[in-house]
Amino acid sequence: MRRLIIDTDTASDDAVAIMMAIAAKDVSVDALTIVAGNVSLRQASTNARFTLEMCRADVPVYEGCDRPWLQEPSTAHWYHGNDGMGDMNYSPPVKGVEKDHAVAALIKRFCDAPGEIDLVTLGPLTNIATALSMEPDLAQWVNHCYVMGGSAATLGNVTPAAEYNIWCDPDAAKRVFQSGMSITMLGWELSCDEAALDQAEQRIITSLDTRCAQIAMDCNRSALDASRDLQGQTGMALADPVAMAVALYPQVASKTCRCFVDVETTSELTRGMTVVDKNNVLDAQANATVCLEINASVWKQKLLASLSALP
Repeated sequence: MRRLIIDTDTASDDAVAIMMAIAAKDVSVDALTIVAGNVSLRQASTNARFTLEMCRADVPVYEGCDRPWLQEPSTAHWYHGNDGMGDMNYSPPVKGVEKDHAVAALIKRFCDAPGEIDLVTLGPLTNIATALSMEPDLAQWVNHCYVMGGSAATLGNVTPAAEYNIWCDPDAAKRVFQSGMSITMLGWELSCDEAALDQAEQRIITSLDTRCAQIAMDCNRSALDASRDLQGQTGMALADPVAMAVALYPQVASKTCRCFVDVETTSELTRGMTVVDKNNVLDAQANATVCLEINASVWKQKLLASLSALP
């Protein structure tokens, strides 16, 4: 069994990514660590625990950092709705959170099993950077880290130059990319165009007539409207589930490259931009594997199979 820890600012697409991880038969989700981002820390925690309960999964949830390192907090209510789940007014979860802080939990869990657990990050990298600052050896203890964030093509979704997760806490992102951790970067652009779910594909998922499939589509209605009206998408773009699909099923990635990635932290114009040196013009040592393209049909097959396996 592969072991995963998921760090998430749980909103609508995070919820679907969590569902996919829970559904994977050869994967054990050891814990969820929560960070502020799309919504407040408390709301993200509520959404994560609700999602786990809908999946009938008993996974510990740890709350972590409630704001970025240096930047002012900036939520994505405009995209995911006020509650991050499309304002569907779901019932609050029954189970509470663990007493330990997420940063302490990350350090302890990876220290106790060095090289045995993968990390998937779906939100700002504040928790991870804070843990690295407290315990630099975390970079070697993590088997591999899949970062949903940035863009390999300088196609932003919150500014022209930046993707939300990296823009939200660029200083933390820079710390993580410079840590020496084994990283695969999965930019938000991978979920666009052919990878977005068209109306027919959305109807197929809804026709599964299961609780999780229905929630997966309903909670992303606000995101669908925002991506269409503000970003020109023609379908439902699910960045976090695409990243999770690559983490769970490597064959989803059809083109990758090893290269140096840096993060802009100070420029007002390009804050949060992931500078991906695909041509090695900086002659700098590669610090990440960057996914450049995915097989859209395989990604969609994996999503459908995952939601079919859940209650």
